Amino acid sequence: MHAEIKVAGIVQGVGFRPFIYRLANENNLSGYIRNLGDAGIEIVVEGRQKNIECFLEDINEKKPPLSRIHKTIVHYTNQQGNFTKFEILKSAPNRRLEGSIIPPDIAICTTCLKELRNPRNPRHDYFFITCTDCGPRYTTIQQLPYDRQHTTMQEFVMCRFCAKEYKDPKNRRFHAQTVACPKCGPQAYLTTNEGQPIPHHDPIREAGRLLEKGYILALKGYGGFHIATATTKDEPLLRLRQDKHRSEKPFAIMARNLETIREFATVSPEEAEVLASHAKPIVLLEKTKKYFLSELISPALHNIGVMLPYTGLHVLLFDQVREPAYVMTSANPPNEPIVTDNAEALKRIGSQVDYFLFHNRQIAQRCDDSVLRLHNKKVCFIRRSRGYVPEPIKLKQPLSKCTLGIGAEENVTACILLQDKAFVSQYVGDVKKVRTYQYLEKVVRHLVALTNAKISMVACDLHPRFATTKLAQKIAAELSCQVLPVQHHHAHTLSLMGEHSLDEIIGIACDGYGYGADGRAWGGEVLHCSKNGYRRVGRLQEQPLIGGDLATRYPLRMAAGILSTTESIEKWLQSKRKHFRHGELEIQTMLKMLDQRRPISTTTSCGRILDAVSAILNICYERTYQGEPAMKLESAANRGSDVLKLEPKIERHVLDTTHVVRAVFEAKDKVRTADLAYSTQSYLAKGLAHLAVEAAQKTGVKKIGCSGGVAYNKQIVLAMKDLIEKNHLEFHVHEMLPPGDGGISFGQALAAVGIASKN
Repeated sequence: MHAEIKVAGIVQGVGFRPFIYRLANENNLSGYIRNLGDAGIEIVVEGRQKNIECFLEDINEKKPPLSRIHKTIVHYTNQQGNFTKFEILKSAPNRRLEGSIIPPDIAICTTCLKELRNPRNPRHDYFFITCTDCGPRYTTIQQLPYDRQHTTMQEFVMCRFCAKEYKDPKNRRFHAQTVACPKCGPQAYLTTNEGQPIPHHDPIREAGRLLEKGYILALKGYGGFHIATATTKDEPLLRLRQDKHRSEKPFAIMARNLETIREFATVSPEEAEVLASHAKPIVLLEKTKKYFLSELISPALHNIGVMLPYTGLHVLLFDQVREPAYVMTSANPPNEPIVTDNAEALKRIGSQVDYFLFHNRQIAQRCDDSVLRLHNKKVCFIRRSRGYVPEPIKLKQPLSKCTLGIGAEENVTACILLQDKAFVSQYVGDVKKVRTYQYLEKVVRHLVALTNAKISMVACDLHPRFATTKLAQKIAAELSCQVLPVQHHHAHTLSLMGEHSLDEIIGIACDGYGYGADGRAWGGEVLHCSKNGYRRVGRLQEQPLIGGDLATRYPLRMAAGILSTTESIEKWLQSKRKHFRHGELEIQTMLKMLDQRRPISTTTSCGRILDAVSAILNICYERTYQGEPAMKLESAANRGSDVLKLEPKIERHVLDTTHVVRAVFEAKDKVRTADLAYSTQSYLAKGLAHLAVEAAQKTGVKKIGCSGGVAYNKQIVLAMKDLIEKNHLEFHVHEMLPPGDGGISFGQALAAVGIASKN
């Protein structure tokens, strides 16, 4: 019997060919296996029919742990290939199937870690130790199929020892494309911040000692450079904040091990499992009362982003030092992509660091660390990137058209919908900057090439002046297909629907800003969404944005607009004079604008309400990073309770937000800040939930969901959940994609599928 088999999925770079080789020999089959240029696998086997059937069953039941089989096509014939044995053949460039993909970068496995620590092993202390079960994948690939010559390992010729393991079917490095050792693989080395070599027999451990002493280093990893320093010293952190222009934005840290993390943060069993997973993401953990690291790491926040070492280099950094953790933040100029090239790093971040720890392997694809938190045991992605991308999200229903979503403007990702899979790119960032725009374009083209996708429609944000809108038009023109603008909050809700395979939902979509269908600034919306479109069935009260975008940066402007009819507002603003850039002049200008009833732009944004309360409670007067006032308000609320107990004030499907802001203002000198912060979040959660429940009851929809950046707020989400479920309705949140703008490209692509299918 002769069988020709095509396998699509994550089957290259995960030890699939060695697995099939061994499986074929166990079943006494001859033939071959080879990689294809579409990231899939071609297998041809000959033998007894019973053996072939067993072989096919074993493929699915015993496949390598990191592999994912999305499709298997089997074709039987009577032809004979005259095979005498089973072989792994040279890869072919054929691109026959869509939807296979390269796996994500995988953290160092326990077996490699043991070898790293074994003085008798040839790879003892070798920072780039990897095997078929771990190491860089996505960040090394330049083109398909996934073979060494198509990766950034191509310049490292295997020595005799590595080549022997690579060719040995019994060895776990059999056909491991990143196989290397100290003799033939990438090398690490130290330099000054000007690139002058610092000869040292053990550069990585020396880098660890320099970090412990308080120096700032740039470290080259799998997907880009990190800037690192000690976590127990204030001086280097102050320098780092000044040089990176990050006065308040929290830094992520890398801790030595789980036991160390528990000394300064609370870790639930679920959080421990995610921290130690093969993805090794950054996890937001609550600080303990015994927190002893520098407060400059995450100022005025109750939580801290922590990850564990995920490469051999990271593991070695902690040897011979007592420092419990290192700051490990992406090395990039403000709002620009992470730096990946050695020469570029010297030029662009050399002034910010004291030393560089380089290695000489090129990085093919940038990839920032993933960030997430847990809401009552459920994962909530903040950034889905290294360790997860480009593995697709599996949809329950196959789609009729292949579409591309480009994202919005901040926290941008791209998404390709193909059959029953959503391929969402790594985190790209804020595309207002030219470099980030160019990075997004490169990411989109690379993702299209990897998936072999045939795009039928491109979707973007409704905002006509976003850079992503221009990119969508450019790519659509090249592909001769249509561009679909999608309203921002509709895309958020569609993303949630797509995750849970829902046909209809009442969606609560709350964030800082989204271009509305009426041209206004939306951000606190209740939408009735189905496959046929959406209808706005509730919202937050419109509030004035004094100075437009200035009000998004300086929350006191939002507070002044909301409280404009309050008698004591001028006196209060005078007391805050030092927090206005132009002092008295700015205050008087604002008051005149409000008094003369000049046309002022307005917003329904939930984020802006949280910002205003944050300023009123003296928590945050300037937004120096995205979400800062709201994040600090959440941290304050973490120690509070709902003392105001305000009932939602709703009229004509609009939640009155002046009601809660004024109540907080009047109580600010009488009630604890923590309690007022909690009361604000409680009021918004209850009010939005009431609007959604009312809409669900009127429409007969049984499912309600929450999306948008405000869905990162644990208290708000859980309060909504409680009220909605008490009304015997289902409540849904994101679990596979960020609820913020990092998941919006998925919703855009879903909207495009519906339109493309009608055409």
